[in-house]
Amino acid sequence: MELNLLEDLSARERNTLLAKCVPRRFARRQALFHFGDPSNGMYVVAKGRVVVRISTPSGEEASLTVIGPGQSVGEQSLLVEGGRRSASAVALEPVETLFLSRQAFLELRAEDAGFDQVMLRLLAARVVRLTDQLVEALFVPATTRVLRRVIDAAALYGDGTIPLTQEELAAMAGSTRNTANRVLRAAQDAAVLEVKRGRITVLDMGGLRRLADAG
Repeated sequence: MELNLLEDLSARERNTLLAKCVPRRFARRQALFHFGDPSNGMYVVAKGRVVVRISTPSGEEASLTVIGPGQSVGEQSLLVEGGRRSASAVALEPVETLFLSRQAFLELRAEDAGFDQVMLRLLAARVVRLTDQLVEALFVPATTRVLRRVIDAAALYGDGTIPLTQEELAAMAGSTRNTANRVLRAAQDAAVLEVKRGRITVLDMGGLRRLADAG
């Protein structure tokens, strides 16, 4: 589970952080940053959703995760000077963010050493998530992984409609598009979701969770 940075902070920490951030807006499909760009700061999503993607050895792009309000991307850049982005981040819809530069973070640390603990919590949550993903990829059937990614994505969208393609969902589940299509069609036949071009709508979250648990 991604850490909600803004909710995790105390009111004092949140106000101090926000005072150092610069608002930045992005249109649908606009990149916050690209793989290989200079890594100069962290984005906290205030409104909208962002997909994080990597480039594969074959030159294709694979989606890793989707983040929403309160979650962050690019936090490693706050700790490593002169680095490069290890992934791309693209707005799935109009997005509002708060940008914290590395210089601004260094100023925060100088003013309040407690922000070191903030970063430790953030990075620890990221390590736990990546460990869970690795264990899941090694030991959990593809059917369950695909359905879990639908459940995760649905949590970011209150109306249950997920604007992700089957290719993006398959990449996040570590499966092929054919596998994702087969799993989604079976779930649609079970009347727990509906698949349309470019989006998936969850109709029965309880039933979807039961299908995912059944594998």
